[in-house]
Amino acid sequence: MRNWLDNHKNDTVRTQMYYAKQGIITDDMKYVAEVEGLDPELVRSEIARGRLIIPANINHRHVKPMAIGLASKCKINANIGSSALASDINGEIEKVDMSLKYGADTIMDLSTGGDLDAIREAVIAHSTVPVGTVPMYQIIHDCGGDINNLSIDVMLSTLEKQAKQGVSYFTIHAGFLLRFMPYVAKRKMGIVSRGGSLMASWMMHYHKENPFYEAYDAILDICRRYDVSLSLGDSLRPGCLYDASDEAQLSELKILGELTLRAWEKDVQVMIEGPGHVPLNQVERNMKIEQEYCHEAPFYILGPLTTDIAAGYDHISSAIGAAVGGWHGASMLCYVTPKEHLGLPNAEDVRIGIIAYKIAAHSADIARGRFGARDVDDAMSDARYAFDWNKQFSLALDPDRAKEYHDETLPQDVFKDAEFCSMCGPKFCSYKITQQIMDNHSIN
Repeated sequence: MRNWLDNHKNDTVRTQMYYAKQGIITDDMKYVAEVEGLDPELVRSEIARGRLIIPANINHRHVKPMAIGLASKCKINANIGSSALASDINGEIEKVDMSLKYGADTIMDLSTGGDLDAIREAVIAHSTVPVGTVPMYQIIHDCGGDINNLSIDVMLSTLEKQAKQGVSYFTIHAGFLLRFMPYVAKRKMGIVSRGGSLMASWMMHYHKENPFYEAYDAILDICRRYDVSLSLGDSLRPGCLYDASDEAQLSELKILGELTLRAWEKDVQVMIEGPGHVPLNQVERNMKIEQEYCHEAPFYILGPLTTDIAAGYDHISSAIGAAVGGWHGASMLCYVTPKEHLGLPNAEDVRIGIIAYKIAAHSADIARGRFGARDVDDAMSDARYAFDWNKQFSLALDPDRAKEYHDETLPQDVFKDAEFCSMCGPKFCSYKITQQIMDNHSIN
């Protein structure tokens, strides 16, 4: 429990950025520093600078603080959520359990159907990692399902309600301005962001500016009260390779940079959401542009997917782009499941998506030379060369799957001590042959 907050309950502002700017190292910062192997002062200074965030709503008391930023390890997010066609609290809790078991660093509840308040409350109560939302989905619900009924009062009321529940970060589509609509018309796939498309519908119906942009200061005030971090949404992210890095995407990104500075002025933590579909040769450029436009605020990217034809396997196509993105500066990767573009993920899809992205994030940490990142890989190499099968299982990102595949053909316990697997058998194992050569010829 984050009991340190009790000692600051009378503080007017209780955001991590506020304390960092005052030179105060909070217990959350100390915890993050220990987990990350960083100097607590570095954590504080990076938060004060805006390059690192600790998304931890003051009302989510049992959350384990974690860091997203250039100085910390690359993180992954798992999306869960009900839909109008499939809504079940127990099903969402099962997804939370799967997310926690396999190592998601944050969870986003993207529910659009069922009792949204009850689902969110259950998810937050069950989760020890930060929970994020896209409030627009609830706002539509609270507007009777008609985007044209949206008002700033309803919008702010919904944000306040979710903040009180303990949501640690909001995806807000505040950077999509009315004047960007002509850029959308040039695209092959228009707007693929659900929140972005709803915002476009409202703006075109009333021919008025984005209400999230107009009410941004009021939104910041809510975030400031509860220490809700902002995940500034990329409404105009590319939904296909054809639209990648176009005028629509980059115009919005510039506005997100302006909104970042405004948030920092009010001590609100910020990360920036990034592109969805990007050719592999453009991924590095996208990472560098975000750092330039958005003042090195943490970049939170969806994929990016490096091809459009991997339906059913988009967890693979996106993990390729995610690894490269993490290598070149992305701070958190939003996972993609095999169901992307096809349907609502179930618990097993969540597992597959998380493991794909744990691979991508770990690969990025190794590529960036993070201290100790490769230690587990070296330990795995030693276990393999020593035929220590149980050690190999325990070191794997998915121990259950590793053991399951090994035991498909050699399930008996005796084979856990065997100096071979079913791939090469006892006579063709290269490790064993090498060891015999070393022993027989006294090679050191």
